[in-house]
Amino acid sequence: MRKYFGTDGIRRIANTELTPGLVYKVAKAGAYVLSKHTDHTPTIFIGRDTRISGTLIEAAMTAGFLSYGANVKTLGVMPTPAVAYLTRKFKADASVVISASHNTFEFNGVKYFSNKGMKIPDSLEEEIEEVMDSGKIDELSAINDKIGVCENREDLIEEYVFFFRKIFEDKLLDYLDDNFKLLVDTANGATYKVAEKVFSALGIKHDIINNEPDGININRNCGSTHIENLSKMVVEKGYSLGVAYDGDGDRCLCVDEKGNILDGDSILAIISNYLKEQGKLKNDTVVATVMSNLGLKKYCKENGINFEETSVGDRYVLENMLQKGNNLGGEQSGHIIFLDYNPTGDGILTSLMLIEILLKKKISASQAASIIKIYPQVLVNAKVPSDKKQAYKEDEVIVNKIKEIEAEYEGNGRVLIRPSGTEPLVRVMIEGENQELLEKRAHELANLIEERLN
Repeated sequence: MRKYFGTDGIRRIANTELTPGLVYKVAKAGAYVLSKHTDHTPTIFIGRDTRISGTLIEAAMTAGFLSYGANVKTLGVMPTPAVAYLTRKFKADASVVISASHNTFEFNGVKYFSNKGMKIPDSLEEEIEEVMDSGKIDELSAINDKIGVCENREDLIEEYVFFFRKIFEDKLLDYLDDNFKLLVDTANGATYKVAEKVFSALGIKHDIINNEPDGININRNCGSTHIENLSKMVVEKGYSLGVAYDGDGDRCLCVDEKGNILDGDSILAIISNYLKEQGKLKNDTVVATVMSNLGLKKYCKENGINFEETSVGDRYVLENMLQKGNNLGGEQSGHIIFLDYNPTGDGILTSLMLIEILLKKKISASQAASIIKIYPQVLVNAKVPSDKKQAYKEDEVIVNKIKEIEAEYEGNGRVLIRPSGTEPLVRVMIEGENQELLEKRAHELANLIEERLN
């Protein structure tokens, strides 16, 4: 079991758990592992979100890299997908994003990306941990003229803006409509500067909310995890579409003109339908996780689209896409990966793809979303000891109860049991037509799991 890295990098309370000392070691060990096969002085990019602890973590990270002998380019506040794109474009040896994504401000995190702009695999994270704890860390110190140098490259944000202009400027030119107006919620996070630049450059009429970060208001009652206010404003003020990003800008959820929320599954359906019509959906396939709504699977089956299912986590979605040559995948949470453009979820890219579809087809967001029926889902957590999270599979009473509920929902619902990867919980998710009955059955099953396994 890994000591520092979780399912999405290292994420902890800043300055108490994620201390400058720990970050320094993570940087030194990471620089060694990620560049030990190169024959040149490595260059590493660092981007961060708007958390108050961001500059503290950045300073410790920079010190660790420079001490090893790596050169650093600090990108300042920059969305995760921007860091991934710039890493590839400028052929950096690696990069780091300092962010705790959708978490509240007191958390922060460290995510490593390879020279290909992709999250590094578990095996490299494990190797970094080994170096950190081996005592070898003290040997990895540059001396004299081998010490690294740091350069501020916040200007590279314009390269990321140009990335979108290259893709969408000509496409949107013929379809822009003065009646189309966008409302954007940047969650007081990493997209707060660049979203304004992108939508202005493309000539899209828009207003932006929650784009005044103060270090502690990131994700606070805003963004993709708190979309209710955006939904209300879209309806009250007559916007055509609302889009909400998370703290580091790799997720996007949307709101149609009626205030209905379009999650990642709805967005995948809309975009896959469009790409298939254009002959641009590789292998006629959508890649998504086991948590995806039954409605997405049914939509795919009814429309001649293959559905590839992976474990929960955008890294597993990407892994499938790379292995099988698919170019569209994502998660219900709003991580959507367009592999033709960027190997990570990109909130701004996702919203622009949706806007292109609405403008080109001259349809409303609610019309676009009508191609998929989203089934109600209920998720209930059962608290069990960490060493018993898998025991439900062997308990005859629990197994029979699961079979009983599955039979009840056969064809129009499902039961998904998933042990948490980070907490002493077993997650019970039931999907079907009747919300009230779903909640009753989910609580029955969760209570039974708790009774039997505690």
